[in-house]
Amino acid sequence: MFGIADYGAFVAAIVVFLLIPGPGNLALITSTGKGGVRGGLAATFGVIAGDQVLMWLAVAGVAALLTAYPAAFSAVQWLGAAYLAWLGWKMLTAKPGDAPVLNIRPRQYFQQAFAITLLNPKAIVFYMAFFPLFVDPARHQGLLTFGAMAVTVAFLTFLYGLTAVLLTHFLAERMRANPRVVRALEKLAGVFLIGFGIKLAISK
Repeated sequence: MFGIADYGAFVAAIVVFLLIPGPGNLALITSTGKGGVRGGLAATFGVIAGDQVLMWLAVAGVAALLTAYPAAFSAVQWLGAAYLAWLGWKMLTAKPGDAPVLNIRPRQYFQQAFAITLLNPKAIVFYMAFFPLFVDPARHQGLLTFGAMAVTVAFLTFLYGLTAVLLTHFLAERMRANPRVVRALEKLAGVFLIGFGIKLAISK
């Protein structure tokens, strides 16, 4: 199919990748909790946009460039780590009545999720290593093959994001009556964001 070897396995691998806990998932959950379905969907499109940029950068060979120049890779890596840790610290230190770390306006949710996704340089390397596994050398059709893969990733991400948003919204509506639970979840989200930042900074 469009030069993709074993399309079913490709789809399955993407679904598994989406289910792995990470900053993108946390952005969807946090955005939905604060902005409802509209905010969660905006974050979903932010994740999709960030992924598309990283995928096409990988196709263009940016991964090879970052590997050849470790200083450039390290700089982007630390930038992403610092951004995630900053978001987590803001959540941990927020007091009742403070402005939310993530504004409820969907446009800002989009930007937040886009930035979290984009500032993960290892995702570029992942796509650079991942795509060739499912490219059929005998039937490869150049950009058409990579385009079909990119569209598949975007579509699956949207379906996953929609499911996560609706489920999170359903649960959030039942927790709003207990402010202590909401505050505890915000603190937990902050800890996870700092953890993701540290992991990104120290990973090799």
